Amino acid sequence: MEFKVYQKELELQSRGWIPTFHDVTSEIMKIVAESGVKNGTVCIASHHTTCSVMVQECSHDIDSFDLEYLQHDLLDIMRKMIPDYVNEGDYRHPGPIHSKFGRFVNEPGDFTSMNTDGHLRSCFFGRSETMTIKDGILDGGEFAHVYFIDWDHVRARHRQLNVTVMGTTEPVNDRKWNDGKVVDTLHKFTDEEKADDIHYTLNWKR
Repeated sequence: MEFKVYQKELELQSRGWIPTFHDVTSEIMKIVAESGVKNGTVCIASHHTTCSVMVQECSHDIDSFDLEYLQHDLLDIMRKMIPDYVNEGDYRHPGPIHSKFGRFVNEPGDFTSMNTDGHLRSCFFGRSETMTIKDGILDGGEFAHVYFIDWDHVRARHRQLNVTVMGTTEPVNDRKWNDGKVVDTLHKFTDEEKADDIHYTLNWKR
């Protein structure tokens, strides 16, 4: 059985001033198809520490901020949990040493390090997602889309998304576990848990 690894890099441009949600579903599907992998996984990973990857339903409706409604709902929640960095000193980071490092690597100004909100949001969401490939098709269910989220809205940025496809070029004959029977994970009460408790028995029964 042949095992194959196939890697591609997606180049993206974020707009700044508000977090950018890039729908990269069609690109991921094309990469999976071009890889030749029939059964395996695809890892979709951000190259950046202020960005995340999310698998979620497409909300279809788009508002005047060019965000899908579900994306803006998510942003509203994140702003409550992790407010936008709008005033110097809103967060401890960046400190003076980090700001000096930014100048050393030729950042255009100290303001570019005032993206602490983006770093923290990325920590919550993580920087990657792994999806299953079945019979050469990305297994996202009926509604799933793949989004690359750039939480850093300090300025417009060039971004990179890394895609690694791994798996076999051979078919998988039967992937049903336990003949496809539904796994019952609901709690089962023991006889002891179901036994009558005299403390709850009405007096007229005595």
